[in-house]
Amino acid sequence: MTVGAANGQARVAVLGTGLIGGSVLLRLRDAGLDVAGWDPDPATRRYAAERGVVVPDALEEAVAGRDVVFLCGPLPTLPAMLTRVAGVTDDRCVLTDVGSTKADVSTAATAQGLGHRFVPGHPMAGADRAGLAAASPALLDGAAWVLCPAPTGMAAFRRLAALLIDVFHAQVVPMSAPEHDTAAALASHVPHLLAGALAGAVQRAALRDAVLALAAGSFSDGTRVAGGPPARTANMLLGNRDRVLAELGAVRNVLDELAEALAAGDAGALAARLDEARAARAALGARSYTTHRCEFPASAEHAGELAYLRELGAAGGHLTGCRVEAGAVTYTAHLPTGPTLG
Repeated sequence: MTVGAANGQARVAVLGTGLIGGSVLLRLRDAGLDVAGWDPDPATRRYAAERGVVVPDALEEAVAGRDVVFLCGPLPTLPAMLTRVAGVTDDRCVLTDVGSTKADVSTAATAQGLGHRFVPGHPMAGADRAGLAAASPALLDGAAWVLCPAPTGMAAFRRLAALLIDVFHAQVVPMSAPEHDTAAALASHVPHLLAGALAGAVQRAALRDAVLALAAGSFSDGTRVAGGPPARTANMLLGNRDRVLAELGAVRNVLDELAEALAAGDAGALAARLDEARAARAALGARSYTTHRCEFPASAEHAGELAYLRELGAAGGHLTGCRVEAGAVTYTAHLPTGPTLG
């Protein structure tokens, strides 16, 4: 049973049916939920209808009577879309987005008095293609899905977290919006710049075709995200510009150390820097977690609950369970071995 509505079954709308929005839409449809989609492009709406999705021509019709609405348009459009959707939905309707930066849209929601029902979100998944034709109901399965709970929006956070866990098997990572943007700068945004730089250098190289003929896994893996739509990547980078530039500076420092060791012919220093990098890479696939459950009164002051959630996410943890029963909310949480909360 999917939590999210008074009767336990959420009615959902997805606005913007590109790669991520389309994947959200298709997964909700396949899960048997009452879901409607909408896209500003008439051709995309027709294509979605051909794939068996309810797609009204009017946004207002798509969101009417819905319990949850996903905003999945381009980053620069989200604040205005949030205003529009909030004006035509019930106050109990939970609103969320899937944008790759969170601080700006979170600030816009607070300024509009929507903190009690808007939960900024970001599923950490993607592809080097775009559009509904590239969408898949399996794309987001088991993904780390950041949600940014607000002090006044804990009820909305719980409803949305339960839906994401039930339908997408998501690993819900609760974080503050600024912490998300800082972490995402290194985890996602700077890698797009590095991939673009490497692929761009090859494009300019005198032996471009020879380089491409020799390119193997290291080049292919390192430049995969450079194949994405340039406008989408530019919006992401500009939306988190200050943090991306700061973390790019940190990457430059390491690259300078590698270059200095190479120029000096210092094999020991070069190996030491590469070993440091290998440790981070190894940790990516070798993390172990401890599991615990934590319970809070569902109707009490939320400061402790919010602090717990944000600390969990900042420590690299995630949720795989969120249930509200008998006046209490119970979280099933997983924390990397080592950190402790509180």
